[in-house]
Amino acid sequence: MRPTDLLRLFSLAAIWGASFLFMRQLVPAIGVMPTAFLRVVLSAIGLFAILGAMRVPWAFRGKLKAMLLIGTISSGIPVLMFSLAARFLPAGYSAIFNATTPLMGVLVGSLFFGERLTPAKALGIGMGLAGVAVLSGAGPAPFDSKLLLGAGACLVATTCYGFAGYLTKRWVNDQGGLDSRVTAFANQLGATLCLLPVFAATSLDMPLAPLAQPSIWLALAGLGLLCTSFAYIVYFRLLADIGPLKTMTVTFLIPPFGVFWGVLFLGEQVSWAHLQGGVLIALALWLVLRPAPVARDAQSA
Repeated sequence: MRPTDLLRLFSLAAIWGASFLFMRQLVPAIGVMPTAFLRVVLSAIGLFAILGAMRVPWAFRGKLKAMLLIGTISSGIPVLMFSLAARFLPAGYSAIFNATTPLMGVLVGSLFFGERLTPAKALGIGMGLAGVAVLSGAGPAPFDSKLLLGAGACLVATTCYGFAGYLTKRWVNDQGGLDSRVTAFANQLGATLCLLPVFAATSLDMPLAPLAQPSIWLALAGLGLLCTSFAYIVYFRLLADIGPLKTMTVTFLIPPFGVFWGVLFLGEQVSWAHLQGGVLIALALWLVLRPAPVARDAQSA
């Protein structure tokens, strides 16, 4: 991996780790639904501007409806779930739970898409869930119904990510694919359309006073433009340059950044449960993501 690719990988992890920090700032101030909706709206606007500036052709090739639905699953629901989790969980918790995404992808693939579940991957799933249990039960946040609700919201989000990956492959990539920048915009447009009616129905009493604070708009810009629009550009560039397997290793790097930003800016506490749960999830990810051993026949050929 080139030094520039490694730098982009760490930058992406730092940016996505910061998203949990921004949500912890915004949710108490403006609420769960406004945080989620404004994030995807700003992201869609940012990607629209980027596509216009780069003069990318708006070629959806008959896949727009599929992409809007995938956007609901891959962004709309997860963004809402992580915003809900931010109401109850420290930023470091959500960042670590987010690392279960590949584990949920393996589970979803084996249950619904005919993917073979190897013993190593099955062990990885079990170990990852054990890491979640350790963090939930022994971490600095009190073990109560609020923590369980936050943890459950994070796992719903990562399960959606698992479904979205397979649906994107089946409905888009296997059907000729799309420009990755167009795919990113369609995803955020689908998420916006998904959350719009819920936002309109539930946010009439949204507190407006916080929106007069520059810090709130800075946090919204950071969440929607930096952590979503710009992050998508970096992510898809990495996919093209180093491939999906190496790009997915960003999942290992997000939790340390999420915990670090929470400690640095929000005064959150770090406990041994962060390390114990994080190590279990990291080992689980290694079991799930490691390349399959090459057959001896193939080596001798």
